[in-house]
Amino acid sequence: MQNILVTGGAGFIGSAFVRHMIEKYPQYRIIVLDKLTYAGNLDNLLPVHDEPNFKFERGDIADREVVRRLIETERIDTIVNFAAESHVDRSILAPDAFIHTDVVGTYILLDEARLLGVNRIHHVSTDEVYGSIPEGFFKEGDPLQPNSPYSASKAGGEMMVRAYQVTYGLHTTVTRGSNTYGPYQYPEKVLPLFITEAIDNRPLPVYGDGMQVRDWLYVDDHASAIDLVLHEGRPGEIYNVGGENERHNIEITRLILKLLDKPESLIRFVADRPGHDRRYALACDKIKALGWQPSGDLETLMEKTVRWYEQNEWWWRKIKTGEYLEYYKRQYGQRLADATA
Repeated sequence: MQNILVTGGAGFIGSAFVRHMIEKYPQYRIIVLDKLTYAGNLDNLLPVHDEPNFKFERGDIADREVVRRLIETERIDTIVNFAAESHVDRSILAPDAFIHTDVVGTYILLDEARLLGVNRIHHVSTDEVYGSIPEGFFKEGDPLQPNSPYSASKAGGEMMVRAYQVTYGLHTTVTRGSNTYGPYQYPEKVLPLFITEAIDNRPLPVYGDGMQVRDWLYVDDHASAIDLVLHEGRPGEIYNVGGENERHNIEITRLILKLLDKPESLIRFVADRPGHDRRYALACDKIKALGWQPSGDLETLMEKTVRWYEQNEWWWRKIKTGEYLEYYKRQYGQRLADATA
């Protein structure tokens, strides 16, 4: 690998991967392609903006001409695809964009890679493609049962990756990550939403009874796992990446309030979202066999995350205006009006 195209590299997990790769592999050139939709943010790339082996290009992965030009002019030999619409709530409100990017965009990347001889493609997916599991752990060979337009679009993209590996012999790998948290996460997602709202002493809208279970994965651990699979993963294989930190949503909410020294009276139980999966959990034996392990315990990394948002209001306050406020009102306005403490 020499010239790596990172799509969606201005997003949350994508930018963490870019920062990780530039620091660890100065011999690689990292070219980021990002559409800069509402969740794409060039501030996420400020730490590497002036590095000589970094380049940014604004564009859509579903634009075949843009993808072809970049692969040819930058002599791309590897693609890591983070580009996706990724928020379940937004997918329920407006599924179209999810199909456009997560399915059509993934297809175009694969097809141009096939036509232009790109050596390998890594596709970043999610544990949500499995659906919900009441007990036990999902393994990579388990059937996919997505329950939201978002997870269905991610599953659709994965099926295209599989088809291009089997049919055309592309060197592809896939990771399915669990709920990821850390710095630079767009504040529509539950952790940065609750952290920033609690900082301002605003109510925290907890869906349903708050007893949904998620496995929490720190973003730098997620980035290192993708790095490892990119270098050591076998072609055609899928790897689960989980933090092994299962918690109920209400536990996470209370932990945030404790770390910020805020009262639990800020909690509001609101109407649940449609099709809300009850529990996700991953078996991670395959990636552990490659030598990967999560780096720390949830409480320590959660405190590190909370402190980052406390110390970097410059980053998130300018986000929580305009379009964000319109979305927040549409998603939570009536729910909070009807909420119970």
